[in-house]
This record gives sequence, structure tokens and C-alpha cells, in this order.
Amino acid sequence: MNSKVLQQRTLHSRAAGILKLSRWKEHILFTVPVTLLGVNMAADQHAVTLDWHILTVVAANILAVTCAFMINDIEDAPDDAGDPARAARNPVTMNEISRREGWVATHVIALLSLALYAWVSTGAFVIGALTIVLSYLYSWRAVRLKARPLVDVLSHVLMLAGLLFLAGYYAYDDQPGNVWLVALGVALVSVYGQLYNQVRDYDMDRAAGLHNTASILGPVWMRYTMYGSIGLAVLCLLITIFLGLWPLWLILVPVIMSPLLFFYRPQNDMRGTEAIDLSGRIQLGFMFIANAAVLIWLIANLLD
Repeated sequence: MNSKVLQQRTLHSRAAGILKLSRWKEHILFTVPVTLLGVNMAADQHAVTLDWHILTVVAANILAVTCAFMINDIEDAPDDAGDPARAARNPVTMNEISRREGWVATHVIALLSLALYAWVSTGAFVIGALTIVLSYLYSWRAVRLKARPLVDVLSHVLMLAGLLFLAGYYAYDDQPGNVWLVALGVALVSVYGQLYNQVRDYDMDRAAGLHNTASILGPVWMRYTMYGSIGLAVLCLLITIFLGLWPLWLILVPVIMSPLLFFYRPQNDMRGTEAIDLSGRIQLGFMFIANAAVLIWLIANLLD
């Protein structure tokens, strides 16, 4: 009887470790709105009828990003051991699960994600397959795109932004046209996120010998580039509004919710670590507004 209880506890702790490895709380707030943005764009531009594939493509993207985060922590486990905060959130570093268990779970999630992409459409499957491939190559030490200057930013932008948006769009249409400018704007926001992360982790990454973009530009120029990418993203937004790619009534959502950015400014960024600047403190508030906007837009499209 005691051995059965011990076995159940072991299985429970392993499941908890795998769930912790997924880091779902860190990425679901941007994976869902980016995917639904693509879906809404397809619905608005081509008057397509939305169906249950909304749920399928959202689930596929969530699993693909989960795969990317899991591989990152599995491969970074030795490096994370040198920093108490990063070690505490990595279940492989803390021996809560083994590398083998982490890899098995990752492969299962990757296959499930690919199956869901294939269920959605051919275009979504191709985009999803590229997302999965990048999720492996980005952190896998045999290649480790994250340790290659410029390539690290480009692969991150595709894997965690541009391709997610396009998967949502290609679930319903395969002719983006001017919508490519929206994809570019989404990618530029992701550039900010990647550069922000590299500035925050600059000292730790240098200690680990990671030769990424930050190691070339340095933290000062990284900040300039980080804020410049946000400026270019805003420019893309203005151009796409002028082109009529957005319903004008949608601006009411951020206008009404904008006080959230002033009253809700935690000291931590989206990853839960101490924010390095004001932009880090408003990340969560911005994502709440983005989620509200795309969900309201989705409801409007479903009711239309």
C-alpha cells in the first residue's frame, strides 16, 4: 500500500515538473492573441466563415510554443544552475524531472501540435512544421540559433510571433496581400521582446558564454534598438489603419482600457522577473488589452 502511494506521488511530481517545464503562464498571454489576430484578419479581409478550426489552430500554436519553451529549459539547465532565480524555475535544473523525461514530453507535444496543424489546413501545417523545426534548432546545443548574433533575433521573431500569426491567418485564407504589413508589425513587437530579454539576461548570458546579438551590440545599443523596434511597429500599425485593415470601432477597446497601464504596473515583467524599465512593467497590462481587443473582435466576427 505504501509503495503504491509513493509511486502515485512520484508520478504526480513528474507531471507537475513537466507542467512547470511548459512555462505556459509565460507564453499563453501572447500566443492566443497573436493567433486570433491572424484569424480575425482573414475573416475581415476575405469574409470567410469562422468555424471550430479557431480552437484547433490556437491549440496547435500553444503546443508549438510550449515545445519551444520546454526545449529551451532542457538545454539551458546547466547554465541556469549558476543563477538561483533561473534555477528555481527550471525543473530539470532542480532535478524535479530528468532530461530524458523532458525530451519525451517535448516530442509528444510536438507531434500532437503537428497533427492539429494538419487538421486545420495545408498552409497551417507547413507554417506549423517550420515553427516546430525552429523551436528545436533555436535551443538545441548542436545548432543553438539563440547563440548566433542576428540569427537569434530572426528565429525568435518567426517562431514566437510571425509564424503564429500566419498559422491563424492560413487557417482560413492563403492570400495575405497587405496583411503582410500586419505580420511585420507583430514581428517588430516580438523583436522588442527578444531584445528586452537579452538586455535583462545580459550578465548571465555572458557568464554562460552565449554569443548572441547582445554580445555584439552591448546593452546600451540594445536598448536603442529595442525601443526603435516598437516605434517601427507603431508605424506599421498606422499604415495598416490607413489601408483599412482594421475595423475603426476596435480603437475603443484600448482607449477604454488604457488606464490599466497607469494603475496596474507591477514591478515584474511578463516572465515574472524584476522589470528593467517602464516597458517591462507595462508588459502584462499591454497583453491584457491585446487579449481583450482580439477576443471582442472575434466575437464580432462570429456574430456577423
